[in-house]
Amino acid sequence: MAVADEGHFGLTYAIGDIHGCLSPLKRLISALDLKDDDSLVFIGDYVDRGPNPRGVIDFLIALSANYECHFIRGNHEQMFLDYLNGVQGSTIWAYNGMETTIRSYGTIRSIPEYHIEFLNNTVLYYEEKSFIFVHAGVRPGIPLKKQDPKDLLWIREPFLESSYPIKSNGCLWPHAINKWSTHSRGQDRYRHGLCLRWLLNGLQS
Repeated sequence: MAVADEGHFGLTYAIGDIHGCLSPLKRLISALDLKDDDSLVFIGDYVDRGPNPRGVIDFLIALSANYECHFIRGNHEQMFLDYLNGVQGSTIWAYNGMETTIRSYGTIRSIPEYHIEFLNNTVLYYEEKSFIFVHAGVRPGIPLKKQDPKDLLWIREPFLESSYPIKSNGCLWPHAINKWSTHSRGQDRYRHGLCLRWLLNGLQS
């Protein structure tokens, strides 16, 4: 998803649900042909399922040294952090891709501190002019700053079934759907794009 921002000459690219797929991510970033004034918003789910979550995080950290990057937390990062912090119920991570993430590090004790710092520094949402970037969605009718963090990470049907969940803003999210979706009040400053795993089908052909 590429968004043109008034007052900002570059494009803002939104990328979601990388899920440990480092090689496709590298091809995607290369294909974007980024300019110095472009920015990137990564909308969570960097880890789990794919073969190289560790490599993905290292790549994103390195990328942020050269381009403006914003990293949103997905539910998979939250499960990762909850497990590391011994939060009650955090063993749910074992059913959601934990195995491939730990395998990429070797052991749970081999996770470097700077990766934990990266995860802790992710944000629940990011606002840019008329757009809100969030992993799962928002609870309709509730102001953004009063949203429950759990909803921002996990919400599904109440958000998907709402026509205008956030007043006067377009809302972009990749969670639990097969293609990019937007809630927007007639805005035409965005171009339709696809989630990473769909976009890469074209890059691989």
